[in-house]
Formats: sequence, structure tokens, C-alpha cells
Amino acid sequence: IKNKMKRADVVAKLKHDKTQKKLEMRKQRKKEEEEDPTKKEERLKKNIPKTLENTREFDETIVMQDEETDEFAEYFNGATPKILITTSRKSTPNTYRFTDELVDIFPNSEFVKRHPKFDLKKMVEMAVEQEYTDVIVVNEDKKQPTSMTIMHLPNGPTANFKLSSVRLTKDIAGHGRSTSHKPELILNNFNTRLGHTIGRMFAALFPPIKKFEGRQVATFHNQRDFIFFRRHRYIFKDGKKVNLQELGPRFTLKLKSLQRGTFDTKFGDYEWI
Repeated sequence: IKNKMKRADVVAKLKHDKTQKKLEMRKQRKKEEEEDPTKKEERLKKNIPKTLENTREFDETIVMQDEETDEFAEYFNGATPKILITTSRKSTPNTYRFTDELVDIFPNSEFVKRHPKFDLKKMVEMAVEQEYTDVIVVNEDKKQPTSMTIMHLPNGPTANFKLSSVRLTKDIAGHGRSTSHKPELILNNFNTRLGHTIGRMFAALFPPIKKFEGRQVATFHNQRDFIFFRRHRYIFKDGKKVNLQELGPRFTLKLKSLQRGTFDTKFGDYEWI
């Protein structure tokens, strides 16, 4: 068809007919599945979508005994973490508000404002001298927090994350108020060798708890290589029903690099990038 307008009309009609045909097929299939529910079960069993999680092969080289001697072993044997939280130089109020939320999330954490003349290496040295176990640095771009670096002290590792989808507690409808109780920690889908290291790094930020109090839970959910953070409180009703009330904040992390040792952009030994 040489005429452009006629050609466009024909293409639009073909697309419309195809859409209508799909719609009629769905209606017919829905009617048949309502009459016979087993058909729906069979269809769902056959049509399983391929995802990063269900196509990932098990890594046989992971040795669980390594946990007894890795960088985080001390904190899984009962040591209490002590966390320093700071920002990039000359940060704006949005970043400071987010760091306030981080202080509320991690027990035994403290915010220290970054001095303009202090580089990150000096802050790490100061943190080691004052017996901090971890340093969290929030960086910003265009007056919004955009990345987060977590350093485990004194010998690393250091993980750098892209930070996105930040939603503060005040912006979450129906949110609850957090208490001073130490939260239960849930880590989902940290199954690979790299995921195992990152999961233990997050776990080392929370003190080990033998008996949970306060009904608070912090969740790091790894899906499609994104890590989603949520914090909730259990609400028990009549001893039978359980509801969840979100406490906030929400944010999403994506790992950009994992470096052995503490922060070193020039001579750092990168384990993953």
C-alpha cells in the first residue's frame, strides 16, 4: 500500500482485530475455568514465567563452614554492632531526613555530620579508633539521596549501592510509630555466593536477639537483583488474626560494587563490580 494514511489505517485495524480476538479468547477461557477450576490449575502449572530466581543454578562452591571465620563471624557470636551514619559533603535537608530514618532503623547507630574538610578515609580511621563496627555513607545528587555505601570495620568489606524509590515515614499513609525495641530481621532470597555475603553484611547491622519484643520486623527482600527494604509491626487481633502496620521508611537498593577492605577507589580490590 503506497498511500501512507491508508497503510496506517490497515495496520490500526489489524491491531484492533488482534486485540479483540485476544479479549474474546480470555473471556471464553475465564468462562470455561469458572465451570471447571481444574483447567485454571493446569494452565498455571504450565505457564510458569522464567525469572532470575527460578533459573539461577545452585552454587556448589559455597561452604557454610566459612561463616565461622569470615569478617562478620564476631557479630554472629553475640557482639553488639555500633554504627556511624554520615553523608557526603554539604548535603541538603532531604538527605539529612533520610539519615534520621536510618538512625531509627538500626539499633545502636549514631549520626555524625560530615565536616567539609574530612575525606572518607579520615572518617573511617576515626570510626575504627572509636570502635565503630560499621560506617554507612549516604550520597546525594540533585538534592536527593541516590547512593549508599556500607563499610564493615575494621577490615571490610565495602558495598556500594544505588539508592532509589525513597519514601519517608511521613509520606506513608496509615504508618505507625516505631519503638525502641530491637527489630526481628528477615532476609529473603540471598542465596548466591554474592547474596550470602550481602545478606550477612545486613545481618551484622542488627544486634542478635534471643527473644523478640515489640513485634517490629525489618525486611530486606532480594528480587531481580534489587533489594527492597520495608519495616512493619505485627498487630495481633483476638489471638487468631494477624495484621501488619507499616512503620517506614521504604527504599530500594541495587548493588554496584563489592570491595575487599575499607573504602579505596584507587587501589581497592574489587570482589564484584
